[in-house]
Amino acid sequence: MTIRAIAFDLDGTLSDTEPLHFEAFKEVIRPAGIDIPREEYFSRLIGLNDHDCFAALLHEHGKDASEENVAKLIERKAGVYGAMIAERDVLYPGAAEFVRRCAERFPLILVTGTLHAEAETILQRAHLRSLFVDIIGAEDTARGKPEPDGFLTALGRLGFVVRPHPSIVAAECLVVEDTAAGIEAAHRAGMPVLALCQTTSAGALRAADLIRPSIGETDLDDILHHLHARITD
Repeated sequence: MTIRAIAFDLDGTLSDTEPLHFEAFKEVIRPAGIDIPREEYFSRLIGLNDHDCFAALLHEHGKDASEENVAKLIERKAGVYGAMIAERDVLYPGAAEFVRRCAERFPLILVTGTLHAEAETILQRAHLRSLFVDIIGAEDTARGKPEPDGFLTALGRLGFVVRPHPSIVAAECLVVEDTAAGIEAAHRAGMPVLALCQTTSAGALRAADLIRPSIGETDLDDILHHLHARITD
């Protein structure tokens, strides 16, 4: 079995935006009397989409966790976060170059817990949008990571790209992630995972098939070699 496609996460993987998400979450939910410690966000909430993050915090603090209230918070947070990313370059060093190398050899797709429009903004500003077959954003699936829905949806979209060749199966799609929730989601979808220690420790990502310090220090040929060795062992 060989790799025939790559699915990238966005926040914390390609873009250094998790600190911005944290600041936006903190600002929006503070009026409800909830304060999010930075350590809590990065140890427990990172990797969740906006809906699941807000719903969890509201439930835990005995606040109004109705779908209507969660939707209002998501809308407010989108405005705050959108303003943060509108005028700044947020990609990690080496991320654009790595994506371009991958795109020369594989179809690429983005699977992210951020909103579709936010992902579009980041990729367009980095001049990378045309390299991705599609974006699977937070609103494109009913359940976010660690559920496998986003990656399974991505697999279906990739199936239209490779025709008339045999459809890509899950084990042929490499996922690039930075959180335990993302790793779990990808594995539940049947996909191998390369994890990057850009937002958390290697220990927290130990379930991944391969782990590297950062995207800028990742060599595609090296990754493919090690994956092939694991598959053929």
